[in-house]
Amino acid sequence: MRMSNAPQLQPVLDRIDADFDNSLERLFALLRIKSISADPAFAGDCKAAADHLAKDIASLGFATEVRPTAGHSAIVAKPNGGAKGNGRPHVLFYGHYDVQPVDPLNLWHRPPFEPAVTDHADGRKIIVARGAEDDKGQLMTFVEACRAWKSVTGSLPVDVTIVIEGEEEIGSKNFVPFLEQNKEDLKADFALVCDTSMWDPNTPRKSRSRPPIAICIPASSEVARKIRSGC
Repeated sequence: MRMSNAPQLQPVLDRIDADFDNSLERLFALLRIKSISADPAFAGDCKAAADHLAKDIASLGFATEVRPTAGHSAIVAKPNGGAKGNGRPHVLFYGHYDVQPVDPLNLWHRPPFEPAVTDHADGRKIIVARGAEDDKGQLMTFVEACRAWKSVTGSLPVDVTIVIEGEEEIGSKNFVPFLEQNKEDLKADFALVCDTSMWDPNTPRKSRSRPPIAICIPASSEVARKIRSGC
């Protein structure tokens, strides 16, 4: 963050606190959508998740499109009025709206697509739902941060392009061709990937680059269908 924006941070944080209940309900609305990319039976739910997110992001003043791929749709959101040539840093944000399958259901203490905030003995409150921590919770954190900043200041401090895919949990097999086809539209100075792990339950991890990813080939095709690319 540039020093000139530092004094604006506290009012933005105050706005986030004031709007917390509404932010939580917006997240819960997304978590209720059964966007399981691995199962063709949920293709309609995946499209519904993409449309839902696109509508929400458009409400922040982004020019937002749900673009087709050879599989599930991707969302591209760009600043209204364009962002090229104004001298500001340009950030590309990445997230994914698809989730893993929920079976075996008997291991869940509550229905996986009925989100709830649960209280724990150590004082923590945890949102329980499929996708709450991979990756709907993370991507909505970014969306809500943009919402609060624009509400307080009228504009974001940098130019932002948002791309959200719907096949991360099945290896992003159609996302690489999508990126190739849209690379001119997605050019940026930096990429922010909000789909990483924590150091521990209370400490977020910030990485300047992603480590190499090992690719495992399961012996069973059924196992392969359910293993996500980032496990």
